[in-house]
Amino acid sequence: MTLTPLTLFSISPWIIVLIVVLVILIAGIIFLTIWGKKQQKKMDENQAQIEANSQNITMLIIDKKKLPLNKSGVPQIVIDSTPRLLRRSKVPVVKAKVGPRIMVLIADDKIFDMIPVKQEVKATVSGIYLTKVRSLRGPALVAPPKAGFFKRLKNKVTKK
Repeated sequence: MTLTPLTLFSISPWIIVLIVVLVILIAGIIFLTIWGKKQQKKMDENQAQIEANSQNITMLIIDKKKLPLNKSGVPQIVIDSTPRLLRRSKVPVVKAKVGPRIMVLIADDKIFDMIPVKQEVKATVSGIYLTKVRSLRGPALVAPPKAGFFKRLKNKVTKK
């Protein structure tokens, strides 16, 4: 009986498949961590730029909705500067009266639920981006609790 290199190191095919899958998973995890760090750095730079350009404004909130960017009423320059895939996504839009002008602002997702309609608020604005909202009169603003799936379904049924 002669020994060949294949008989000495005979590895079953499922172990080879397992090793290949593990190598691909490890490579994917390494790629995602490097890409995630780059994206986090970009987001931190953008957030610092937003905070540097922010200013406090008193405004009367007229209306708030989540609309597609094309139908939101923001300037055409903003629509042209967004990537094509994101133009159809819905953004939180706030229509507010700032002094004598009526402006369309894009709100941060975190504060959109806290924004009261038809009330005067003190807001932090950076360009057309609404970042913070504080109550001008009355109690502090808090987001209403989110209704669960079954609660929304029950409310729909009881309305009819």
